[in-house]
This record gives sequence, structure tokens and C-alpha cells, in this order.
Amino acid sequence: MTSEPKEMALVTYSTPRGEVALSARAVRALCPKATPEEIALFVKVCLYHRLNPFLREVYLIKYDERAPASIVVGKDTFTQRAESDPNFDGFSAGVIIKRGDAILSEAGSFMLEGDTLLGGWAEVYRKDRVHPFRVSVSMKEYNRGQSSWRSMPATMIRKVALVQALREAFPSLFVGLYDAAETSDS
Repeated sequence: MTSEPKEMALVTYSTPRGEVALSARAVRALCPKATPEEIALFVKVCLYHRLNPFLREVYLIKYDERAPASIVVGKDTFTQRAESDPNFDGFSAGVIIKRGDAILSEAGSFMLEGDTLLGGWAEVYRKDRVHPFRVSVSMKEYNRGQSSWRSMPATMIRKVALVQALREAFPSLFVGLYDAAETSDS
């Protein structure tokens, strides 16, 4: 049994959805393989960004005891936080596909049979900027053939593009935060 640092006994903080009381013991229940150092870092990230792991806004994921844990944030947390900024003015996102000889940027994640999925794109609009923040990402860079990437690759690559565009458009809101689809474990 690993002992937890005393200063990690209980941390209480407010979030946009209410108060959170987070302890090392609670984090250990969410991620049993995490080290005390990983738990301490996770709690500090939750506190700094006012994230609630019990509402699935943030996760501590560790599949292998030899590999470092990943701190990942749910896509809905990114979109909800962006929406709360007074300068947020919406977004568009979709997939980049090859259909026959044409390369197309399609909204959403719908594809026809025979289409080849090449990547994803997103644009985030701010009221205080003239040009949108546009991001395009490649399937080759993110698809590792695991988990959701096998069953819904178009949705996953669209999500990666959207999260990256939101992070570029609102860097002070999302500094150091990543979605699960951007990590090597997803």
C-alpha cells in the first residue's frame, strides 16, 4: 500500500458547477495505478483549472504501472468553458476526406461508403478577432487503431481538431489541458 503525502489529504475548491472536495484517496479510487506524485499533480491541475473529476470533466488515466499517467479533459469541458467566455462566437468542425479524386472538407463527421478519412478540421470564432482560428489535423498523426478510433474515427479526428482550435483561440482558458483523443493512450 502506497502512502499519500499529508498535504494531499483533502483539497476543497469551487468550480463553475459547485464545490469539490478532492483527496488523494478519492483520486486513488479513480486511478488505482497512479503514483503519489501523479496524484498530487492531478489534484493541482484540478485545483488550478477548477475541474471536477467526479463530473467527468477531467480524468487521470494510467494503463500501465511503468508508464506515466495522463491527465485528460473531456471535450465537453473545452466547449463549455469556451462558451462561458464573452468573446466566444461559435465554431465549425468536420472531417477532411478523399472522395474519388477530390479532397473535401465536410462539416460534422458523416462520410459516404468509399470515402477515405484523411483528417479533421475546426474553426473557432471570437467576437474580438477578425479571423477565425482554423486547425487541420491528420489521421496519420492521431489514429493508433485503439479504442474509439476503431469504431468512430471520424468523430475522434473531428474532436481532436476542435479541441486544438479551442485551445489556440482561448489559450488562457486551456493552457496545459488535453483531450483523451490527443494522448497516446486513447
